[in-house]
Amino acid sequence: MFRTWYRRLLLSYFPIFLLTVTILIFASFVFINDISRMETKKADRISASYLKDNIDKTIREVELSVLESVERSDVYKQYFNNTGKPDTGSVYAVAQSLRSLIQGSSYIQSVYLYDKINESVLTETGLKDLSGFIDEDWIRQVTSGPLPEGWQPVRSYKTELVQRTPIRVLTINKAMPLPFGSEGVLVINVKMSGIEQLVDSMVNQQLSFVTILGSDGNTVYQAHSDHIGAKSGKQLNTLQLKRLGWTFVSGIKAGNLFGWVSVVSYLWVAIAIGTVICAIFYLVYVTRRNYKPIQVIMNRIEGHQIRRMDQSTDRPDEMMLIDGVLEDLINHMTDYDRKSRENLLLQRSKLFNDLLHSERLDDVIGRLAELSPLTGADATSRFTVVLSEINRYERVFEERYTRGDQNTLKFALMNVFQELARNAELQGWAEWVGTRRVAILFLSTGSDEEMTGRIRLFAENCRTWVEQNLRISLSFGIGPAAVGPGTIRESYAAAEHVMQHKLLRNEAVALAEYGEARQPLLETYTYLQMIAEFVKQFRMSSGGWREQLERIFEAFKQNFLQDDDIRSLIQAMLQMLSREVAVMSEELQDELSAENAQIRLKELEEAESLDEMKGILLEYLTDLFRTYVSASETKSYRAMVTEMKKYIEENFANPDLSLKHLSDRFQVSGKYASYLFKTEFKMKFVDFVTELRMKEAEQLLAETDSPLQDIALQVGYANAITFGRVFKRIAGITPGDYRLLKRRESGKA
Repeated sequence: MFRTWYRRLLLSYFPIFLLTVTILIFASFVFINDISRMETKKADRISASYLKDNIDKTIREVELSVLESVERSDVYKQYFNNTGKPDTGSVYAVAQSLRSLIQGSSYIQSVYLYDKINESVLTETGLKDLSGFIDEDWIRQVTSGPLPEGWQPVRSYKTELVQRTPIRVLTINKAMPLPFGSEGVLVINVKMSGIEQLVDSMVNQQLSFVTILGSDGNTVYQAHSDHIGAKSGKQLNTLQLKRLGWTFVSGIKAGNLFGWVSVVSYLWVAIAIGTVICAIFYLVYVTRRNYKPIQVIMNRIEGHQIRRMDQSTDRPDEMMLIDGVLEDLINHMTDYDRKSRENLLLQRSKLFNDLLHSERLDDVIGRLAELSPLTGADATSRFTVVLSEINRYERVFEERYTRGDQNTLKFALMNVFQELARNAELQGWAEWVGTRRVAILFLSTGSDEEMTGRIRLFAENCRTWVEQNLRISLSFGIGPAAVGPGTIRESYAAAEHVMQHKLLRNEAVALAEYGEARQPLLETYTYLQMIAEFVKQFRMSSGGWREQLERIFEAFKQNFLQDDDIRSLIQAMLQMLSREVAVMSEELQDELSAENAQIRLKELEEAESLDEMKGILLEYLTDLFRTYVSASETKSYRAMVTEMKKYIEENFANPDLSLKHLSDRFQVSGKYASYLFKTEFKMKFVDFVTELRMKEAEQLLAETDSPLQDIALQVGYANAITFGRVFKRIAGITPGDYRLLKRRESGKA
């Protein structure tokens, strides 16, 4: 077989290796070059600043030395205080002072005084007329108009000696006498040659250059001008000397800017080349060493593939052969791992359900150690089952999220339970046991009281975290501790019993005790009787249906019914009520239709407590009762009023006639009967009955001789005393007086 793997392995390193080395060399050169430029520019700036400061210092010292000498000497004042021609002594003294100033400084070319009154010039050689003075033009320029203050630009200066090249000087003018006189002018001329020598002495003619520009932009001086023209340089810095108005342009001459940088760069290149050579040898060594395991693998592959290779004319290289073998191996391993994980998850889920229902508990300790995340479990371990349920699952969870989001949130809930259990130092194992319910099996590591407190705190933290971050409401039922895997079923049954009574417990986290799971048989007949009485009260328009509803819910609490039983009984109540009252009107039929009933049942299904359920039901039944009463009044009002009036007229002599009697007789409430009388007869029921009785009593008193007791019984009163009191209140006189009055009227007639 062709040994191409070794060459491929070796050559595959080189492109990236060479590219990396090239980039490193280039980056090193650029980095050092930039550093060199910055350092060179910094050094040049320091040098140029030092040169500028020295020139500024020199000029300032010259100026101050002359002015201080003139200021301290009285001969200058005496010279300008003469009203006429200055005397010879003053002239000589001033000339001697000027001569001393010139000789004391190598930078001063000349110093002289101009007398405006006498138009004379006093130099170090004596007194001279302005006319014919060698610097007459400058004096004329000074007196003809104001010049800018301070040092003037470089100008040419004539001397008494014949010069081939003009002397350049810097000039400053001061009014005399000092400090603000107007009688003359002190002129100080500084040699440019001295300044130029100073510049040349401070500039390295081999490495750097300095060009001085005047305020007009023209070149004042170029350091080492005999060398500048030969080689151009790189300008690095520009500095300003405000005293003279000069601009200093400095830089490094060509050929010297990167000389030392190149030396360093060459050193880096040499180091890089050496590194590349060493790396090549190392690559060869490493490749040869790494190829040995592959060679062993290839020998083993060839042993299995020898027959197929002999039958084939094509001879694939190592890469193709290894790729094919590895691909087959990876596919087999992937399938195996997937099936193993699926099998492990199924076995774990099966073990969890077996523990909850106490089924197939053979070798359960070994299975727990192998499949569960619980460690250290044995036959005497204590376990606690916690059930967690998503509240309002259909409305909040299923309607709000897609199927994919639901699976994601359920996976997130499992992770939250596991993480918070670890944070609480609890060993927990969580599995979904329904679409909305998770069971968590805890292995106790302390006393029952301590574990119960820690598990309750865990449940509270879970509920709070999930509600704040996932916007999902959870309820928890905590079962009692169970000893051994075989009794886990009892803890699970107790926790499930708690979750079946969420309405009555009205707790987000509830604890269960042993024996709580034994639910008594539901006495359906008793509750159906109570519901039938409630429907009867409702159909009779009696307000007693509210009290009956309270009694029904109180019975739910006393008998500790399960949530499903409560909802089933309420559904039966609504169905019975629908059959009894829906026929009264189309509006009631719509209210009690199957669709609206389903909506009401769904609202009741989402209630999280019995009080909340009662409030929803009471609000709905109150609205339904108003509709029912309105329909009842509209349908049979006239007929009921007529029948009720007729019944009262026929039975007003009955002592038991009352609003309760009428409500029982006509199946309406007493309040409703009273309302009918007020609406129809404009009087109360009692007044209507009393009026009928009094009319009959008046007739009996006038036409018969029956005793008052008999008359009282005939008109509906139990005794004559009550009858007499009512009669007097209505007629204004007693029954006996009324009888005498009627008989007298009859006798007169």
